[in-house]
Amino acid sequence: MDRSFHALGDGTRREIIAMLARNGAQSANALRAPFNVAQPTISKHLKVLETAGLVRREVSGRVHLFHLETAPLKEAEDWIASHRTFWEGTLRRLEQFVQTAATGDGET
Repeated sequence: MDRSFHALGDGTRREIIAMLARNGAQSANALRAPFNVAQPTISKHLKVLETAGLVRREVSGRVHLFHLETAPLKEAEDWIASHRTFWEGTLRRLEQFVQTAATGDGET
């Protein structure tokens, strides 16, 4: 999961994931088209995504197609969901504390 979060920490890689989710499998050239980057740069991004298990490469001759792999995304989503309840409750309590302290209604 660390590799997934690392890979998703970059905006270009998040956009690549979004493109694959919207359009299905695509070549490296098709994925590079919206960005003003050289082929080696997009290849590095794809390698990070591949290492994280977020994309799968299919080689057909000289064409490399990249497919979205959703299992790591689901794992990250589940981890976030499991922590969401805790953090929402903590933030709610903090907000109540700050409001109480600001109005002077709390005990000292």
